[in-house]
Amino acid sequence: MLEVNLKGCAVVRNIRLLVSYDGTDYHGFQLQENALTIQELLEDALKKVTEESIRVIPAGRTDAGVHARGQVVNFPSTSSIPLERFPKALNSCLPRDIVVQEAKEVAPDFNARRSAKSKLYRYTLDCGPYPNVFWNRFAWHPIYKLDPDLIFQAGQHLLGRHDFTSFRAAGSAVKTSVRNITRLEWDFSQAPLWHLFIEADGFLYKMARAIVGTLVEVGRGRISPADIIKIREGKNRCLAGPTAPARGLTLWEVKY
Repeated sequence: MLEVNLKGCAVVRNIRLLVSYDGTDYHGFQLQENALTIQELLEDALKKVTEESIRVIPAGRTDAGVHARGQVVNFPSTSSIPLERFPKALNSCLPRDIVVQEAKEVAPDFNARRSAKSKLYRYTLDCGPYPNVFWNRFAWHPIYKLDPDLIFQAGQHLLGRHDFTSFRAAGSAVKTSVRNITRLEWDFSQAPLWHLFIEADGFLYKMARAIVGTLVEVGRGRISPADIIKIREGKNRCLAGPTAPARGLTLWEVKY
């Protein structure tokens, strides 16, 4: 039975979902006309469950092949389905590589993208002598030996508020390329898997992957750690290293 208010109008709830997915087989999160995306399947599932045509607002539009552990979306709905039933109902309509972890009702003015304070990504390198078959979909296996000390030193030059034009791919229209990186931390404890956690108040198009690609160039000795300052201040994408493959990147957490 549809919930109504005292005036007899259907109650509109602003619902927030926590979603995880393996992005390997999808063309990113955002809807596209001729390609399968996470958003398309999620909205199809919402329509089946709520019988409403819903357009979700995501915290971030992950690129093709990028994964998510903590993607957040929100949407308005007049459905009276109890919140605790949303995950199970939606997951029954979704493929196994997309999972709704949680549903909450949030304030009417909550917006998954605009309300976010920061985003945390994890990038994984498989630095073993041979690729780990069980991590092929979630890690990049560079073909050269990397020096972790050099990579760590280089990353320190990217912390703080800077213009990250040198790490921004063409194809996006933003008012400013200034972003504040508050965390750039390597976890080598699971070697040969190396995990980079990078958190900022926002990311430019393919910025995280450009940073990883550049740090790998440092690790293999082609760029010195001190050169990162020149690359950063040069504000020219051609100065930085290549864009790391999408498969190693995961949207880890969105903070509000």
